[in-house]
Amino acid sequence: MKIAKLFIAGLALAGLTAAASAGTLDDITKRGELRVAVQTQGPPFSLVGAAGERTGSSVELAELMAKEMGVKITFLDFDWDGLIPALLSGKADLLVADMTPTLARAMKVAFTKPYMYTGSTVFTKADGKFKSTEDCKAKGTRIAVLLGATGEKEAKTAFPDAEIKSYKGGGPLLLDAVNNGQADCGVNDVSAVKGQSTAYPAGSFTIMPDMLSKEPLAFATRYDEQDLLIWMNLFLDQVSLDGRLQKNLDYWVNSDDWKKDH
Repeated sequence: MKIAKLFIAGLALAGLTAAASAGTLDDITKRGELRVAVQTQGPPFSLVGAAGERTGSSVELAELMAKEMGVKITFLDFDWDGLIPALLSGKADLLVADMTPTLARAMKVAFTKPYMYTGSTVFTKADGKFKSTEDCKAKGTRIAVLLGATGEKEAKTAFPDAEIKSYKGGGPLLLDAVNNGQADCGVNDVSAVKGQSTAYPAGSFTIMPDMLSKEPLAFATRYDEQDLLIWMNLFLDQVSLDGRLQKNLDYWVNSDDWKKDH
């Protein structure tokens, strides 16, 4: 009887061990595919190049992840406000974008450690009457922001007397709004503004030198994907130590070199 009980206990323990070892990484390996949610158009982090290829800073880092895992990669395109829902619904294994790990977002998804720091800035049309961030504080000023982005919240705080116009989609919509006169000023991540403004003739916009914030950027998984979260943090450590992360950021974020190639 004692032997039988030990045998049953052993089977139960083996079952628990097998269950504990199974997780998202096993699913990805068995599937042979890493599914990644990206922003439809959000250069320099995610964009479709002239040759029709999906590329960008976050995209290339995700491709490195898939390479290290030994699996293929599939990118799923979403507008900004669709990224987290896509992750939570299970359509994607992880989310890579220029996303700030706010406390509110962290109530829904699990963020990796930051891989870089940036912040929100104000931009205007170069030939417009708004020459400074202070000018944009005038009552009735139309401020373009991205729906669901941290810049939306920061704009409401920085410009309490302004008319906040929230756009659903990607950062280029904000530049279009300011360029077309639908908005007087725009607020978005400075890296995104610099990258996306290169699609316009040089000198089209004035990007204010003062920042509204300093923010970390991170990737995200679901809270039930702790094995993937641990792996992603280890990945970020590795590419930071071997220089691949800095090489990526120097090319995509800290310069305009990518523009002539894509």
